[in-house]
Parts: sequence; C-alpha cells; structure tokens
Amino acid sequence: MTSTSETGDVTGTRDKDYNLIWYVEACLNNALRLEQYIQDAERDKDNEVADLFRKAQSDSRKGAELGKQLLRSRLNGG
Repeated sequence: MTSTSETGDVTGTRDKDYNLIWYVEACLNNALRLEQYIQDAERDKDNEVADLFRKAQSDSRKGAELGKQLLRSRLNGG
C-alpha cells in the first residue's frame, strides 16, 4: 500500500500485523502452488525444474514458519 496513513481502523488490524498475516498466508499458498508445479515438472521428467521448485517450496515453508513464530510471539504478548 502506498498510503502513509494507518488503515487499521478499516480492517480492525494494524497494518504491520496485517502485513505479517498476509506474508504467512502468501508463503503457504506459494508452497501449495509449487507442489503442483513440481508434479508437472516430474511428469515431464524435467528434474532441473522440479529441483528448482522444490527449493522454492522449501523457502516458502521456511518463510511461513518464521512468520508463524513471530505471529505466535506477538499474539502471546512477547
């Protein structure tokens, strides 16, 4: 969002918290989408592409886990 004003009054969630929630959701969706891409590459016997997508999927999972840990600590008041 390019605005410099806080939109938490609209969503009920402060921008920084909303952005963190969005990030976790985007990482998880990406990991799911990449599973299909991996299967497509494997079906075409393209191991190079499948390996690339596996690495990207691993990074997405890692991002989701890091985001979930941060969310968890914030929700618990830490």
